[in-house]
Amino acid sequence: MRAFLTGLVLSYFTAASAIASDQVTTFTLDNGMDVVVIEDHRAPVAVHMVWYRAGSADEDPGVSGVAHFLEHLLFKGTETLEPGEFSATVARNGGSDNAFTSFDYTAYFQRVAADRLELMMRMESDRMVNIQLTEDDILTERDVIIEERNQRVENNPSSLFREQHSAVQFLNHRYGVPIIGWQNEMSKLTRDDALAFYKKFYAPNNAILIVAGDVEPENVKDLAETYYGVIPTNPDLPERARAQEPRQMAERRLNFEDPRVAQPYVTRSYLAPERDSGAQEKAAALTLLAEILGGGTTSVLNEKLQFETRKAVYAGAFYRGMSLDDTTFHLSIAPAPGVTLQEAEKAMDDVIETFLETGIDSKQLERIKRQIKASEIYVRDDVSALANRYGRALTQGLTVEDVQAWPDVLNAVTEDDIMAAAKELFSKTNNSVTGYVQAPEVTQ
Repeated sequence: MRAFLTGLVLSYFTAASAIASDQVTTFTLDNGMDVVVIEDHRAPVAVHMVWYRAGSADEDPGVSGVAHFLEHLLFKGTETLEPGEFSATVARNGGSDNAFTSFDYTAYFQRVAADRLELMMRMESDRMVNIQLTEDDILTERDVIIEERNQRVENNPSSLFREQHSAVQFLNHRYGVPIIGWQNEMSKLTRDDALAFYKKFYAPNNAILIVAGDVEPENVKDLAETYYGVIPTNPDLPERARAQEPRQMAERRLNFEDPRVAQPYVTRSYLAPERDSGAQEKAAALTLLAEILGGGTTSVLNEKLQFETRKAVYAGAFYRGMSLDDTTFHLSIAPAPGVTLQEAEKAMDDVIETFLETGIDSKQLERIKRQIKASEIYVRDDVSALANRYGRALTQGLTVEDVQAWPDVLNAVTEDDIMAAAKELFSKTNNSVTGYVQAPEVTQ
């Protein structure tokens, strides 16, 4: 029975991998807009997304937050749509819509019945070029994003600390600037700032259209050519080149104090390579390293620090591999009552040092690989998640082939690969930032 079930699971994995490849169709319109079609005919639903290869890291100095500000402003009117009419039309047709901004991209999406796809393309292509902004729009929406920052950042000491931590980690790259923007610059964003970013980056040759769900590639192509294909290319689109990090030569430390901190903790980040197209092996090793060290209650850090020595109430590791430029690998520990931050940091370092000497538990690695492989299958039950996966990858320098190869790349990683990545990562303390987060000491 065990052999039968094992064979059944392996067959399922193989079939799912083949289906993933067969259901993705790509093409490029004459104006340079890339199109990805992901077929899933199990429900009469379609997800329509437009991703721009422009995020907060593509902003000019002095206008931090303008990418996110423009995302909000695109829900205002166009030459043919009144302010708010876009979302109202989506809702009236039984769908939902939203948008999001990251360092490397801005994306707009709708989830609707498949027979409403043409309507979504007509409206989305309209706001790619025909946005109409009044000074009242600017004042109103600027207040909205400032309030958003107040709620998400100013009222959250962990968010404030993460901003400071990133600013210290990245000496020159725009990844050190918060996506939502610095508070002092957000209040000065203007209509001209928003329109300059819009005219510079919002063009078909800087966009990716992703349609997932109950759709046919030929129909999507016809609609895309009708609505997006007629939009002129931007001949002045700049090369996507950001200021890169200089050589980092000094380990940095922060001590962040805020009376609202209820649970003190220690976190450390290291500069690390991102996933590169055609060369994802090192990122795969770091992905698995993060899971081994801090991916759950059975991870190395948690087993040693939570359950054996009881030095921590939480320990974790995280690697943000999806990134256009160099990224970070994080460790964190929240000390148990009676354990100081200094003691917690030393305990964490001791576990890492022992891990580098003793190596990997083979059974743990195989279990992690099985879990990742299963998650690759489960994500196929959500067309929105599939569309997001391809959108994030393509706007961050990867290809469709890289996305589809990723499960096999992960599976091929060996213990030696992971240990080599770990030793290289942790040997470079001069590019690390360690932060203490705690409430101020109360003096009598």
